[in-house]
Amino acid sequence: MIEVQNDEQKYAFLRKEESKQQNRYGQNIELTEEGNALREMSLNINGDTGLSDNPDRYKQHGFYLNADNCIGCHACEAACSEKNDNPAHIAFRSVGYVEGGTYPDYQRINISMACNHCDDPVCLTGCPTRAYTKFAEYGAVLQDPDICFGCGYCTWVCPYNAPQLDPVKGEVSKCNMCVDRLEVGLKPSCVSACLGNALDFGVIENLPENREQLQAEIPGFPTTEITHPNIRFQQTKGSHREMTRTDSMPIKYHRDDAEHKFKPVVDDKAGHTKHWNLKSLLTSHESAHVIFTLFTQATVGAFLILILGPLLAPNEFGLLQTASVFIPLVVSIFVISTVGLYKLNMHLGKPHRFYRGFNNLRLSPVSREIAGVSMFYTGLLGAMVFAMFDNDITHVIFNIFVFIGVVSGPVGLYYMYKLYRIPARPFWNHKQTGSAFFGSMLSFGALIIAVTCSFVMPLVEMSSQLLIQVLAIIVTAGLLIEGLGHILHARDMQQSENEGAASYYRQVTHYGKSYTLRNVLLGLNIVLAINIALNGIQDTMGLVLSFTLILSMLVMGIFGRSLFFVLVIPTTMPGAFFWKNEGFVNHARETGLAEMQQVGVVYERHHAFKLSELVQTIKENSIKDMIRHVKWVFGGKKSH
Repeated sequence: MIEVQNDEQKYAFLRKEESKQQNRYGQNIELTEEGNALREMSLNINGDTGLSDNPDRYKQHGFYLNADNCIGCHACEAACSEKNDNPAHIAFRSVGYVEGGTYPDYQRINISMACNHCDDPVCLTGCPTRAYTKFAEYGAVLQDPDICFGCGYCTWVCPYNAPQLDPVKGEVSKCNMCVDRLEVGLKPSCVSACLGNALDFGVIENLPENREQLQAEIPGFPTTEITHPNIRFQQTKGSHREMTRTDSMPIKYHRDDAEHKFKPVVDDKAGHTKHWNLKSLLTSHESAHVIFTLFTQATVGAFLILILGPLLAPNEFGLLQTASVFIPLVVSIFVISTVGLYKLNMHLGKPHRFYRGFNNLRLSPVSREIAGVSMFYTGLLGAMVFAMFDNDITHVIFNIFVFIGVVSGPVGLYYMYKLYRIPARPFWNHKQTGSAFFGSMLSFGALIIAVTCSFVMPLVEMSSQLLIQVLAIIVTAGLLIEGLGHILHARDMQQSENEGAASYYRQVTHYGKSYTLRNVLLGLNIVLAINIALNGIQDTMGLVLSFTLILSMLVMGIFGRSLFFVLVIPTTMPGAFFWKNEGFVNHARETGLAEMQQVGVVYERHHAFKLSELVQTIKENSIKDMIRHVKWVFGGKKSH
């Protein structure tokens, strides 16, 4: 444990006082019972096996922010980063602000925010590697960067931007509540460094000295309903009815007198001119997810059509069972699926630790998606291999792999849908996510079958034309499902009272022309698919229309899925002008400021990981690590 310095001030020490039994969410503040074995276990900080004698050690602790006192000096940020040896581009605690009014009645509210060590930490339940643990000691939610493989899902689900994904190291880290200081009776470093006595810390729901409020929300702070955060606020000075952000997010906050809270609404400070913004749309950080989701949905749909089509409609899909057609189809599906999985894996901060994605099947939809898609890929691979043999034994094995693929594919897509239903990202948390994914499965799955068949089958035959027409009907159904979902989504986002409305505003302005192109192509594709379903592709005009449909669907799919990822605005904390501000980050990268380390903006360097480097790293490190990790998984971790 750390040594307490002789000159530590009184305010730096934890208070010892009586506490309530439950917090405002109905959760017990005492996290263990007397005699619990956890009380005899050490946190093993720096190898020290000692136990703290703090009487409140097993009670839920939390931060207190007196917004009236915060002067925005950022001393808490500096103290936190110094203690944790963070680089300039990583800050476990950051200070943003909202402002309202005009001179001479201008008001600014500073919000100092780190991890809130929530009662219901969605980072813990979402993390596929089990890198998070909520400890009985102080109720701290701790994260182990060494276990993390850098998928960043915790940064999606957290409403408060607490987990920090380092684009250089390719791993996540976050506030650890300074448990080493708590063990010796000291408050966290950020609290001790606060100049204005704005930050405090202690057992949750206990009113600190010289405070008179224990509010759960203030203007700019996301809703507490998602995670039940352990932070309390004081703000005795009245706020203006409208408080705005100084960062680039198109959000401001209006006071709802009926509910006595501020709600996010659209701030149309960027105007209403429509733009393309193709560079930021098509080269975003999430481009790998665009490819993976589209390719996986398409290949699952194609495989289901290939296997189940002949069973449900043998007259129309019977041609797919011939070896000359089936083998090229399953090979095509396998190649496309392989590209999608490769892009996803290389998107990880630590791609050589990919196997850790299976660690949290009990809680994480990401782990379940990974398991489902991996099983589908296994079934697809087995079906491809054993389809090339023709005897009774291989036929049985082939059917086993086919069954695995048919069952696990939809399971993987279901959890792909579930993992995007994130309350902290209202633009995604809508049924349209499911309709878009299901529609893509049908339309692009049928498209893969149709394109491959056009190369391996004589199109002049009536049976081939009938198959193409049926596939065109499936394409039409998928496009109609996707289109209906888009219409309902746009309606609901416009009417919403959350960040979803701001995402919609950005959709029709910042990416307005790209959004219009996607919609026009969607309508065009429906018309083309219906035409092919009715008339086939027997003549030159039919071939031209089919080629146009293929090209148009590819462009529509790329634009539509890219919009899905770049438009989402999370329920994150407001930033400052230069810090936690997407607009400034983009400006720094465009002008070269990002090359200056002190600016705190960096490029994503870990994505330069080459396949050869991945293979070599696996050979050198990962085999032994896999063995150690399996022991770790089955050995379990100390948790609350």
